Amino acid sequence: MNDEINNFPKLYNKLLEETIELGFNQLSDGRIGSILSTLCASKVKGTFLELGTGTGLCTSWMLQGMCKSSRLITVDNEKPLVEVAKKYLGKDPRVEFVISNGEELIEKLTPSSVDLIFADTWPGKYNHLEETLNLLKVGGIYVIDDMLPQENWPEGHENKAIELVKNLTTRKNFTFTKMCWSTGLMVCVKNA
Repeated sequence: MNDEINNFPKLYNKLLEETIELGFNQLSDGRIGSILSTLCASKVKGTFLELGTGTGLCTSWMLQGMCKSSRLITVDNEKPLVEVAKKYLGKDPRVEFVISNGEELIEKLTPSSVDLIFADTWPGKYNHLEETLNLLKVGGIYVIDDMLPQENWPEGHENKAIELVKNLTTRKNFTFTKMCWSTGLMVCVKNA
């Protein structure tokens, strides 16, 4: 079995073209998108949170997996990037785009209200971790990527990633899987 992805969202290529034109190089690959789509499909009438919209590449995957009654809140503080996502995905009534710092949104949301969180930026991953994990319902899923060393990491970032994984793997109220797939994924599920 190969790991080729062939079920890309309908608008993915248009999002990718504009992403490249903007020179944005912090792209999530199709493998993380495929997993997100599958996990979103597992939560009927789910509430989803994406921390780090970027240009909407992963947003498009999440929407592809969501049922018609689900809802996605996605946040980023880079307005030009979010505008690309809104241009192609903004007509979908299931998604709410928030242009703000992730920390502000995390603090506004109700604890135990979210079924899946994809943390693809510092807030919710390297800061505000406790507040973010508290947003999950029991059975809720927390997904992070970029856990394998990346060429674009600043000096000292590898230690932050190691500490984050250590933090998550020592929690008694989460079941987790670490994957050496894509950019290095970790999927955690909140236990009762």
